[in-house]
Amino acid sequence: MILNTDGTKPIYIQIAEWIEAEILAGNIESDQKVYSQYQLADMFNINPATAAKGLTILAEEHILYKKRGLGMFVTDGAKEVIRNKRKNQILKSLVREVVLESKRLHVTEEELFSMIKSTINESEEK
Repeated sequence: MILNTDGTKPIYIQIAEWIEAEILAGNIESDQKVYSQYQLADMFNINPATAAKGLTILAEEHILYKKRGLGMFVTDGAKEVIRNKRKNQILKSLVREVVLESKRLHVTEEELFSMIKSTINESEEK
């Protein structure tokens, strides 16, 4: 992953999202140790405090837990927490934008549903 240092999204959020993506992909499993703040700092050439902030966010969301002296580990059920979070925040926001844009363009519900179904079918073919 390459961090977007010129964007509006803070680097620590990008770090947290990257770790979430690794968990969702199965690259980091439940009860497995995640990268330390220093490893993340080396990997992405960032300040360790910035990496620590990303880890702290995930701990506050109960995606990671801390073992004193050993580091941060993935909680049991982290994938479900991440899926629910992304579904309720990111996906809902995207759907809201699509619905609002379709109303501005006077796209009917049937047309919109047809576009969605077509997109689903295209993605399944890949």
